Amino acid sequence: MPQLPQLTDANLSLHERVAELRFQRDDVRNALTGTTLVEDILTTLDWCNRTPQVSVLIMSGSGKAFSAGGDIKQMRDREGLFNGSTLQIQDQYRRGIQQLPLAMQKCEIPLIAAVNGAAIGAGMDLACMCDLRLGSTRALLGETFLNLGIIPGDGGAWFLPRIVGAQRAAELLFTGRLVKADEAKELGLLLEVVAEEDLLPRARALATQIAAKPPQALRLTKRLLKLGQNQELPEFLDLCASFQAMAHHTDDHIEAVNAFIEKRDPKFIGK
Repeated sequence: MPQLPQLTDANLSLHERVAELRFQRDDVRNALTGTTLVEDILTTLDWCNRTPQVSVLIMSGSGKAFSAGGDIKQMRDREGLFNGSTLQIQDQYRRGIQQLPLAMQKCEIPLIAAVNGAAIGAGMDLACMCDLRLGSTRALLGETFLNLGIIPGDGGAWFLPRIVGAQRAAELLFTGRLVKADEAKELGLLLEVVAEEDLLPRARALATQIAAKPPQALRLTKRLLKLGQNQELPEFLDLCASFQAMAHHTDDHIEAVNAFIEKRDPKFIGK
């Protein structure tokens, strides 16, 4: 059992290759500013990349919200991230919350957001940075930055069009309206909507299904999925050939082939 990192505002657990990160700041609706949640997430992502015993990470909020994003009272009072000169604020964004999308994009394992309640502003963007999003019937999502006279400073306008398309992303960003769970599923923001009590069990079941795959090939597939977003096809195919050659030389590949031929369940060892 690998040693878990020490976190401040979130709890981390690991069971059978599935890690689960629960935000523990219900007092501020799991806001990403004014808490250590960004640092906790960054620490967890780095740990996941360095820990071969982890294949999937689930993120969810405790309490009523997934994450309320930025703390509006801090915005009003010009505190924390929102304090300082123009140059100071932009530098605080660059060195602070903007490290989150960079780390999420570089994470080598599948990320599942279990959206238990409100995911607003940067909270919605955090969910959109994950590979898969499941929501409870209480899920409520919104790109509400314009309502407060600001823009998605965390890079949300980069992720959203890749999920719902350019036109729908424009509508959500320009109106700042809130989207309930069923519509979020129709738009592709959520993969599934389940009852509140079924959210984490469903997320764990999906994560367990994914974690049962050969660990090295799973990480290579995740890397391809992200790298392919910004590469031309010829360069991407070269990368696919290199990754495929690596996969063909793993013990898990041979085990998968033998198990298929012998009609039995495979036993992967991550080598």
